[in-house]
Amino acid sequence: MTFNATLEHNGSIAQIELSGELDAKSAPMFKEEVEQAATLGVEKLVLSMENLSYLSSAGLRVLIFAKQKMGTGVDIYLISLQEMVLETIQKTGFHHSVEILDEFEFPQFDG
Repeated sequence: MTFNATLEHNGSIAQIELSGELDAKSAPMFKEEVEQAATLGVEKLVLSMENLSYLSSAGLRVLIFAKQKMGTGVDIYLISLQEMVLETIQKTGFHHSVEILDEFEFPQFDG
C-alpha cells in the first residue's frame, strides 16, 4: 500500500495525516513533514493514523525523532491507531511519551 503523509496547520495545532505503510522506504517522507511542522511554532502535533496499516522500526524512529524535534513544550497526539500499529508502539514503551486517543477535538475557529 502506498504511503502518504499530509501536513495541515491551524493556529497552535499541526496535524499530519498518515496512510499506508510507514517503513524504511517511506520514513523519510514522514520525517520531512515532521521537520516542516517543527518550524510552525505549534503547541500540539496531531498524528492521524486511522489509515496507517503498518509501522516498522524505521517509522518508529521517526516518531521518536518527532518527539525530540518538536521539543518538550509540544504535546504529541496519536489518533485512531489500528491494532497492529498500537501494539508496535506499546511494545516499545513509546506510548508513555505521547497521548493516544480514539479521536481529537479540534477547536473551532471563528473566521
